[in-house]
Amino acid sequence: MKLLQRAALLAIVAAIAGCASRPPPAPVVERAPGPLAPPVQVMRKAEPPPVQTYTVKRGETLFGIALDHGLDYRELAEWNGITNASVIRAGDVLRLGPPAPMPQPPSEIAVQVSPVTSAGPLESRPLGPGLPPPGRPETAPPGPDQTTIARIEPRPQDARPEAPSARPVLPPPVKPEAPPPIAKVEPSPQAARPEAGPAPDDEDKVDWIWPARGRIVERFSDSGGKGVDIAGRIGDPVYASAPGKVVYSGSGLRGYGKLVIIKHNKTYLSAYAHNNQILVKEGQTVEKGQKIGEVGATDAESPRLHFEIRRLGKPVDPLKYLPEVPQ
Repeated sequence: MKLLQRAALLAIVAAIAGCASRPPPAPVVERAPGPLAPPVQVMRKAEPPPVQTYTVKRGETLFGIALDHGLDYRELAEWNGITNASVIRAGDVLRLGPPAPMPQPPSEIAVQVSPVTSAGPLESRPLGPGLPPPGRPETAPPGPDQTTIARIEPRPQDARPEAPSARPVLPPPVKPEAPPPIAKVEPSPQAARPEAGPAPDDEDKVDWIWPARGRIVERFSDSGGKGVDIAGRIGDPVYASAPGKVVYSGSGLRGYGKLVIIKHNKTYLSAYAHNNQILVKEGQTVEKGQKIGEVGATDAESPRLHFEIRRLGKPVDPLKYLPEVPQ
């Protein structure tokens, strides 16, 4: 049994001596591969929605078509390349919105994604003679492109190991420092919650007033009456029922006489017909209650004001929007 143990010890010593006598291998430097070609992602532009069109019928005018669709006739003429708004022909197809912008090449947008690259090359060095004894590793100062290596001195050839299981002592692993704790901010119980914003429909609401004083002689009806008629005397004042911009002022719309149309927002228009005199011009901004005309009888049987409210070009009952008592 002792002979077998002695033979095993001699074999281990011979193996260690052979390893120590080998020449050190050449240093190997491994460098990180260069950056790869960045992938390219292609994003296509969304197609704009189609523009609604309208075919002109016999007897229609550009002013009436614009009123029926809640548009400014000047914009409608510009969108369709019409130089004379008083001249349109039956069968013409009109665009009811601005033309789409001309596509600009390229129609595809290339988005470049940068790859993640390494901090620097990695360098490995062989272990050689002249190293510190076991248990006292020499630690090289850390650098941005160098890894700290623990060097261990091999046993001399004539040294005899005390036990077959003797191994070099490695330095204890360095534990990374724990990150500082993150402060958790609790919400203040007295913090006021943000108030809810207005509903989307509130942006288009209009605060209406009566456009004239007098007795209602015609009411709104789905069959024919597009507004209300308020009786009056020649020269009685006509007021803007709400603030807005004058988009039409003239007598080019048959059956309305001298007419004023005010655009209040993208949803509502108001019309004031049969005026004896018009006091505002197209493109002018008016305030609520501002005098815009005088009651007349143009294209009417008697002195009156024909008043309409249109929502997205469609006539609605003004009595549902006006105050109950004329002001």
